Amino acid sequence: MDKNKSDKSSSDKFSKKAFGKFGEDTASHYLTLRFYKILERNYRKRNAEVDIIAQKGKTLCFVEVKTRSNDKFGTPGEAVDFKKQQKIILGAQNYLAQTNWQGEVRFDVAEVYARKTKFGFKTHKINYIKNAFDNSD
Repeated sequence: MDKNKSDKSSSDKFSKKAFGKFGEDTASHYLTLRFYKILERNYRKRNAEVDIIAQKGKTLCFVEVKTRSNDKFGTPGEAVDFKKQQKIILGAQNYLAQTNWQGEVRFDVAEVYARKTKFGFKTHKINYIKNAFDNSD
């Protein structure tokens, strides 16, 4: 019985991870179609993380992707709380220190609404929020 519980738990984690990856793939494709250049995906350094780092013109965008099937527990963007913002900002600071970027910087959130189908996942809506937050206290 415990084995079934752990199997279900690991299956749920895999499904959640796959759903999140689908959202990140969808957001990357969305940005590429709008002439953003994807520089990094899943950037991780020193306890910091950024889902997508993209450039459009002279602006470097640090993008947090949140994928949900509905708004039952709030919008995806509402899940980007202060603590999560601080991790993204730290990731941005790490990235900027290693690249010596001289242009504008922006923090965006990509809200991806998708659902599971028998063939995988399907997107039904994307909200892209530019300047979702900033690095001021």
